[in-house]
Amino acid sequence: MSAHDGGRAMTNSQQQAQEIAAGYQFDGAALELGTVVVDGQVDPTARVRIPMRTLNRHGLVAGATGTGKTKTLQGIAEQLSRAGVPVVLADIKGDLSGLSRPGESSDKLTARAAETGDADWHPSAYPTEFVSLGTTGIGVPIRATITSFGPVLLSKVLGLNETQESTLGLIFHWADRNGLALLDLKDIRAVITHLTSPEGKEDLKGIGGVSAATAGVILRALVNLEADGGDTFFGEPELDPADLLRTAGGQGVITLFELGAQSARPVMFSTFLMWVLADLFQTLPEVGDVDKPKLVFIFDEAHLLFAGASKAFLEQVEQTVRLIRSKGVGVFFCTQLPTDIPNPVLSQLGARIQHALRAFTPDDQKALSKTVRTYPKTAAYDLEQALTSLGTGEAIVTVLSERGAPTPVAWTRIAPPRSLMDTIGDTAITQRAQAGPLYAKYGQTIDRESAYEILTAKVEAAEPEPAAPKPKPEESTAERIMSNPAVKSFLRSAATAAGREISRSIFGTRKR
Repeated sequence: MSAHDGGRAMTNSQQQAQEIAAGYQFDGAALELGTVVVDGQVDPTARVRIPMRTLNRHGLVAGATGTGKTKTLQGIAEQLSRAGVPVVLADIKGDLSGLSRPGESSDKLTARAAETGDADWHPSAYPTEFVSLGTTGIGVPIRATITSFGPVLLSKVLGLNETQESTLGLIFHWADRNGLALLDLKDIRAVITHLTSPEGKEDLKGIGGVSAATAGVILRALVNLEADGGDTFFGEPELDPADLLRTAGGQGVITLFELGAQSARPVMFSTFLMWVLADLFQTLPEVGDVDKPKLVFIFDEAHLLFAGASKAFLEQVEQTVRLIRSKGVGVFFCTQLPTDIPNPVLSQLGARIQHALRAFTPDDQKALSKTVRTYPKTAAYDLEQALTSLGTGEAIVTVLSERGAPTPVAWTRIAPPRSLMDTIGDTAITQRAQAGPLYAKYGQTIDRESAYEILTAKVEAAEPEPAAPKPKPEESTAERIMSNPAVKSFLRSAATAAGREISRSIFGTRKR
């Protein structure tokens, strides 16, 4: 090829890059992803962006291990924070704590920033809260009560089949109808034991039965969860979703959920985050389409959320994702393959940031072909080849424009984060967590022993004198449970809502 031909090819590449970038020019504020690459050439002026007002149409960040997904999430979180948007981010592998510290400048980094359109790049730190699921992690301990968590999500954590999930729903229904607040695992075990005992059979009339075999499976699953440390993330004080919607100095606070000691149960982690999202759904007001989201929620390792999920669980995820956009909340799923996300959910994700895929096996090839078919047609790239040729920190991108139409497909070189691209270490995370405002609220477990004492006293007062053959007064539900020998030894949670039926919302979570 002559120099003249080479020059012409370069001009054509630039022209194509500019044509693609024209589809990413928006009137309102936008999140800057990077710049367009055509024929291996990057054009620093051809910007790829996501409109802030379409972030509540959700998104997907996908790609094989080591392709740059985590750094992409880090950059997205930074820009949202700078725009005053709070972010909730699952940090399963502990890679994102560097958001709390400025990055370390280098010639390579500043060159990368320049070619990806961030001429103003400088090291920056962001307001960050470190929270952990349960009390054994390195961040501020975060908990939910069993009553609030609900039967659908608990079934997912316990790995129950649909029949067992239905039975657990029945058990929750009975407790709800009788106003029994279930605070932790001991409470739900107590209720199951009561309902399957001779003393509890009367309580099941009118709502069906709980078979001893199914109850046994559920009880064993609860015991196993407790043995894995599951008892540490059920209890009080329960997370207030308002604490995820804070700003500091005009920047959105980034709340990092770390897996910590629960690494043996990553499904618990992703399901707990789904509870947080469901809780936000029922507590936030309707705002419709807004200029920027009220909150962006990012699920890392999203395949854990959907693997082996029941039909009821998947339907509730789909409903939550569909409806929560009207609350001004954007949801991003991060996973290795788009096929990890069920089609009814995938179809609702407006922004697509696809890092490199590997095609080493027939299944890989099939997943690659499926991924290509989900993108708009493009004359600029052979997508099947492009998706296996992307460099680290590059992605195939299409998003929704402000009018709601898909933007042109863009091979994008992603801009580097401004914060530290490394962990700050467990000791520093713990120090920051304990110095933050959430630690005073959630740092210590509340154990309502007084409730048990009050209820025990009430039951003892109701016991008739041995010599008096008078008819026994009708026992209340709480008294009947407490007088059950199988339950009396370990039922701690009082019926604090006794007489008030508990109602439920999406996923069967408790309505606040």
